[in-house]
Amino acid sequence: MSENPQITGLLTRLAEAWNAGDATAYAALFTEDADYISFDGAHSQGREAIESSHRWLFEGPLKGSTMSTTDGGVKVKPLADGAVLVISGGGTAVAGRQRDSIVSFTAVRTPQGWRFASFQNTRVAS
Repeated sequence: MSENPQITGLLTRLAEAWNAGDATAYAALFTEDADYISFDGAHSQGREAIESSHRWLFEGPLKGSTMSTTDGGVKVKPLADGAVLVISGGGTAVAGRQRDSIVSFTAVRTPQGWRFASFQNTRVAS
């Protein structure tokens, strides 16, 4: 497994969209039919659902929250031509309280560039 500048760039854009509270930009980094599983097991299906749920979060309980990426690197494992598994640490801070996670994505190459086709967030036990 190795780092991949295109994938780390995609992760950076994901954090930038989160930190801006921009649900549209956040969801645009996912495929139209992406599966998104949050830390509590909630399952959103499709870019539209990801955008809608994040708009609610960014305007409500996660307003002003920030996302950080891992300092320990991002692992990228090729699965097939144009598809990789991505495993990364990171987390979000809400009202000064950090919540660390390990996240996994399936990223796929699309005509618009790399996009996430799946996401799974697992909270790190404190």
